[in-house]
Amino acid sequence: GKWGWDQYDVIDKHTQSGLDLAERYIKFVKERSEIEQTYAKLLRNLTKKYLKRGHKDEQDCKYSNYASFQDILAELNDYAGQRELIAENMIESICNNLSKYLQELKQERKNVSGECVFLCSRLQTKKRFAKEWAEAEKTVQQVERLENDPNSTKLDVEKAKHVANARTRAAEECRNDYAAELQKYNKEQNCYYYVEIPQIFNKLQDLDENRIRKMAEGYCKFSDIEKNVLPIISRCLEGITAAGTKIDEKQDSLLFIEQNKSGFERPADVEFEDYTQGIKVSNSDTILNQPKLRPKLRLFRKHKQAAAEDFSHLPPEQRKKKLQAKIDDISKDLQKEQDQSDALEKMKDVYVKNSQLGDPARLEPQICQTNQKIGHLKGELAKYEVSAAHESSNNTNNNSQHSLEMTSDPSQNIYTDFDEFDDIEMPVGQCTALYTFEGNNEGTISIMEGELLTVMEKDKGDGWMRVLRASGEEGYIPSSYVKINA
Repeated sequence: GKWGWDQYDVIDKHTQSGLDLAERYIKFVKERSEIEQTYAKLLRNLTKKYLKRGHKDEQDCKYSNYASFQDILAELNDYAGQRELIAENMIESICNNLSKYLQELKQERKNVSGECVFLCSRLQTKKRFAKEWAEAEKTVQQVERLENDPNSTKLDVEKAKHVANARTRAAEECRNDYAAELQKYNKEQNCYYYVEIPQIFNKLQDLDENRIRKMAEGYCKFSDIEKNVLPIISRCLEGITAAGTKIDEKQDSLLFIEQNKSGFERPADVEFEDYTQGIKVSNSDTILNQPKLRPKLRLFRKHKQAAAEDFSHLPPEQRKKKLQAKIDDISKDLQKEQDQSDALEKMKDVYVKNSQLGDPARLEPQICQTNQKIGHLKGELAKYEVSAAHESSNNTNNNSQHSLEMTSDPSQNIYTDFDEFDDIEMPVGQCTALYTFEGNNEGTISIMEGELLTVMEKDKGDGWMRVLRASGEEGYIPSSYVKINA
């Protein structure tokens, strides 16, 4: 149906209410977008806070349960990005577009409403006709009074009739003018109410229905914008689930064991000591009862410095892995330099054949430098391959003795080359051996379960500590094999 012709005030109020609703919806969507932006920001801050960083954390991420948590944080960060996308699309597709449409709608509505003013004709002819007719009636009544008055003369009566006739003719003319103007007025009024008003109201109705349709589109977009990113959000959530399902607890345990096993033999059985056979006098008594200046042998110091290069400070299994990793790294670098050398030689050949492309002499310094690097890397590779082969031979025969053992006996020739001694090194505590340890590697010493030892250097985080036995023998032992005395 069509809107009523006589309900302009109601129609004006109704259409204005629709505009107010549209503005409220725009504000609502803006606030929803702000919530999405804040939510996304909080999620990003959360993932950033829990992301692992640093060398230690990189080592942990080798385990599946650690790595999966990092995957979850990455997926959640992507999820936050989709929430930001929802907010951006809502602002652009709903708020901005609907605001622009409302501005145009308000202007058009204002133009249409301005047409809805009917300027009624004042019908001046009607007032003039009423006035002339009243004057004509007065002159007619005047004629009748003169005719009935015996004192009036015939001239007075004729004169009054003449005036009355003139007034009557004037009144008739005004009547005709009034009739014509009234006909015109009724025609305009008919056009206004039957043609113009319906057109104006139809325009207002169309404008309001267009607004309603735009609002419906905005309502749907509110949902569709989020639906469009749901597939990506679902993949993020599936990624989180996958991160949880790919965890392998057995594999993590095996990886930890492989990374940390030492390769040392288990402690041998403790031999029975028969104290009923008499007490033997030990040189250790005299050693403990008198102060002794202990030389800090340079050989031992050299061993400690070299530990960083050949990993001899590590347990056998760990040293074997470190050596192999070093060999792999050097091999990669060597291959890279060899490829570089081949490329330079080819380029040199091209320059020799065609000097316009370049001067082959300019490549000589770079070729020389590359060859030097190759020579150095080959030397390094050979050194570490020898160490790795030596370690493998040691692992096949853990009971074999090294050609060089640490001892405090000054009569041995190994010390005769050193004539320089350091100051006395003070002990840092005492400990008791919990297990027997066979120190077969260079720099280590053997200890017996229950033996009291002097701590010369505490564990610095590598699982080893330096101790002094009562016999004067000094070297490294595993920190877990002893208990520090209070």
